[in-house]
Amino acid sequence: MIAAAFAYFNYKFSEYKFIDFKEWTFYEQKDIFSPTEDDYIIVFYSSREPETAKLLSQTKLNYQILAIDYYNQVFPKTDGTTFLRSGTKTSLSFIQRFNIYESPSIFFIKKTKEQIYKQDSMILKLDNLNELSNKIKDL
Repeated sequence: MIAAAFAYFNYKFSEYKFIDFKEWTFYEQKDIFSPTEDDYIIVFYSSREPETAKLLSQTKLNYQILAIDYYNQVFPKTDGTTFLRSGTKTSLSFIQRFNIYESPSIFFIKKTKEQIYKQDSMILKLDNLNELSNKIKDL
C-alpha cells in the first residue's frame, strides 16, 4: 500500500503541465504579455530577496527568461529577461498547477500551439540565482 502511494505521488508530481496564456493573464509592466518565442525558461522568484531582479536582468542565456515575481513588482524588460506579474488568482493558479513551494524555482516551457505552452522539464529549486546558468544544463 505504501509503495503504491509513493508511486502515485511520484507520478502525480512528475507529469508535465500546461500554461495557456489566453487563460492566464500576465503583465509585462502595464501591457498584457503575449509570448513570441517557442521556448522559455520560467523563473519563479521573490523580489524581496536582495539583488534578485538585478541579477535576473543581467543574466544572459540561450533562452529568453520569463521571470515571475511572487510579490508582483514591476521591472523593465531587458535583452534576456521579461519580468511578469499577474493578479492574485493567476498567481495562485500558477503556483498550484506547478506545485511551486520554494523560490527561486526554474523550468522550461515549449510552445505546443498558439498561446499554449507545455512544461518541458522538471522544476528545480535553486539555492540562489547565481547558480541559474549552471542549473540550466541539468534541465
